[in-house]
Amino acid sequence: MFGDVAQEMIKMMGHSGAIPGAILAPNIPEALKQLKSELKQENIRRLNLVETQEENEHSEHSVSIIVRAYPLLNLLNSAIAGECDVMWDTL
Repeated sequence: MFGDVAQEMIKMMGHSGAIPGAILAPNIPEALKQLKSELKQENIRRLNLVETQEENEHSEHSVSIIVRAYPLLNLLNSAIAGECDVMWDTL
């Protein structure tokens, strides 16, 4: 994941956005729940935006944060199953 998108998703999980950072195993289910809730709200905002704007044939199609969050959702689910902490840092 890239910097600004990653930091946005970290904040969506209810974390401060500090890098490096971590979520301990017992707190991951709540972080996952909060991330899913934020993604749902983002999807609603995105759908409302599409409805109010005309489609421009020349506009660029960006990858939505919902699509970008898929690997993080899988990571959090795996961490829950394995009772593991999740940590992140910059490269």
